[in-house]
Amino acid sequence: MVNETDAQPDETETIPETAEDDFALGSLDFDGLSPTDFEEFCFDLISESEFTNVDWRKGTPLASSPSDRGRDIVAHKTMSDIDGHEYAERWFIDCKHYKRGVPPDALQGTIAWAVAERPSVVLFIASGYLTNGAKDWIADYERTNRPPFRIRVWEKPQLLKLVEKHLDIAFKHDVGTSTLRRVSEILAVESELMDRLWYGRKPADEDVDARGWPDDIKAGMLAAKRAVEEQYGVDELAKDVESDWAWGYLSGRISAVRWVLGDHWHNLDS
Repeated sequence: MVNETDAQPDETETIPETAEDDFALGSLDFDGLSPTDFEEFCFDLISESEFTNVDWRKGTPLASSPSDRGRDIVAHKTMSDIDGHEYAERWFIDCKHYKRGVPPDALQGTIAWAVAERPSVVLFIASGYLTNGAKDWIADYERTNRPPFRIRVWEKPQLLKLVEKHLDIAFKHDVGTSTLRRVSEILAVESELMDRLWYGRKPADEDVDARGWPDDIKAGMLAAKRAVEEQYGVDELAKDVESDWAWGYLSGRISAVRWVLGDHWHNLDS
C-alpha cells in the first residue's frame, strides 16, 4: 500500500542559494488555490525562470484539464556547452496540487507520455511533497528503464527558493507566506480604511441640511453612513476623528497600504 503521508524533501533536488540571497520566506501556503490556480501559478513561475516558449496545455475553461495529455506545461530552456554552443531543451511539466503527498500513480501518465514524446526533462512540481513511495518509484523507474529524459522534482522547499526571487508572482496568485500578507488581506484592510476615511469626512447628521444638497444625495449619503456604522461600530469610527493625531494616523495607514498595492504615496482618496 502506498504511504501518502508527507515525505521529506529530497536534498539532491534543492535549488542552491547564492551569495545575493539575503531574504528568506518562512513557508508557502497554497491552500487557497484550486488545482487550476496552482497550474497558473506554475506557468507564471516557469515563465519568469529562464524558460522560453512556455505553453500551458490547458485546453478547456473548466476547472480540470483533461486535454493536457500527460503534462500541464511545455517549455524550452536554453543550455550552453563549455565551448559556447547553445541548444534548447524541451521540458514537460506536470503540476500536482495535493493536500497529502503525491502518490506514484499520479506520476505514471506523464512518464508514459514522455516515453512517446521524448522530451529532455520531465519536471513534477508539487505544492507539497511527493510520498516516499513516489520517490522510490521514480528511482526504480530510472534504474530499470534508463529513460531518454531526466526526471526532476520541485517540492515546497524548491518553490520557496524560487518565490523568494519572484515575490510578485506570489502576490498575483494570492499565495500565502509566513512573513508576508496575502494580497487579499491587504485589499481587505485597504477597503476598511477607505470606508473609515470616507465616513470621517462626512458631516454629522444634524449638519446635513445646511449643505443644501438635493434630497436624493442626502438620503444616499445617510444610508451609506448607516451601513458603515453597522459594519464597524459608531464608537470605533469616532476614534478616527477624536484628535488630529488619530486622523493623521488613519491617513498614514491607508497611504502606506495603497503604496504597497502599487499606488502613489499620499493617495487619500475616498
